[in-house]
Amino acid sequence: MENLNICLVSLTFAPDTQDGAAKFFTGIYNYLKNRGYNVKVITGKWNIELSDPNIIQLNIIRKRFFWFPQFNLNTIKYLKGQKFDILHGNSPKGVLPIILSNQKRFISTIHDLGPFETKFTRIPFEKYLIKFAVERSTYITTCSDFIRKEIKYYMPKVDINNVYNLYSAIEDKYKPLPLKAQKLKQELKIEGPIILYIGRIAKYKGVNDIIKAYKIAKKEISDLNLVMGGKPDFYMQKTYQEWKQKYKDIRFVGFVSEEEIPIYYSMGDIFVTYSYASEGFGLTPIEAIACGTPVICSSMVAYKEVLQDNAIFVPPKSPHQLAREIVNLFKDESQRKILIEKAQNFIKRYTWDSVGKKLEILYRKFLKDT
Repeated sequence: MENLNICLVSLTFAPDTQDGAAKFFTGIYNYLKNRGYNVKVITGKWNIELSDPNIIQLNIIRKRFFWFPQFNLNTIKYLKGQKFDILHGNSPKGVLPIILSNQKRFISTIHDLGPFETKFTRIPFEKYLIKFAVERSTYITTCSDFIRKEIKYYMPKVDINNVYNLYSAIEDKYKPLPLKAQKLKQELKIEGPIILYIGRIAKYKGVNDIIKAYKIAKKEISDLNLVMGGKPDFYMQKTYQEWKQKYKDIRFVGFVSEEEIPIYYSMGDIFVTYSYASEGFGLTPIEAIACGTPVICSSMVAYKEVLQDNAIFVPPKSPHQLAREIVNLFKDESQRKILIEKAQNFIKRYTWDSVGKKLEILYRKFLKDT
């Protein structure tokens, strides 16, 4: 393709934030930039300032919903003064300001349909926002066939031929780092095997069940440790502080930098992620596998599609069963080795070269149809 002007709109962007949606668009940005395209990013500023002049971080109030008017109004203002060949919004919250700036053609990425699957709130705003964004998008990308099918199920008016599954990908930095992992373990003063969780501390992530499973498993493995990385969302801030006071034996390490995440993955003996809703891909288990750490996760459709037989699956909201699988995996070293070795070849399909080429094909189609 010619030297295109591309604008990516994403409320969050890594490494400022570490959610899967943010990492996905950061990967897209890096791929397109390395391919020689002119790419701008519009995002919010949440934790750290990014030094890249092509990433425009908007100052926002970092509290529940207070960011909404600032992010939308400032993004609309910026878009109205610019001309781009391609506009690509990340999640409905990244797509909304594109729509409100009267852009008629754009691409959106939908990572999950959590508000359709669960009842986290009585206010159906996010459900309507997803529907609003999807039905007005020229093309839609997803991170799994499961989400693609869900879009068709919940929004039958949408032409499924305009919905493309790209999957997601991991960076080359995710690889086993045993020496650095051992040093980190010493710095944290941890002795014994480690269960690791890194991700958002959100209710639907099943973190409370991970803690319950750890407590049960510790009765059989007395020197077992649980390390939890990530920040709580607005709903879980009070609960998170209560956990830190109540569970002194759990290492709550908070925000983990992009440089440290592969070291933490390498330090873990088992990585556990245990969502019961709203997962469209499952980036953290893929990253953990790449770092040589076996994975136990909930038996959600997206996880099974993405991981296939390269993880141990446990029905969600079943902490006793989760604990049993944790104990079994620690006691069966041959199974651990099989999972680790087999997965190393499997994850090669999740590269940015593969995902980026699919995205470029879609961009070409978008331009051809203009």
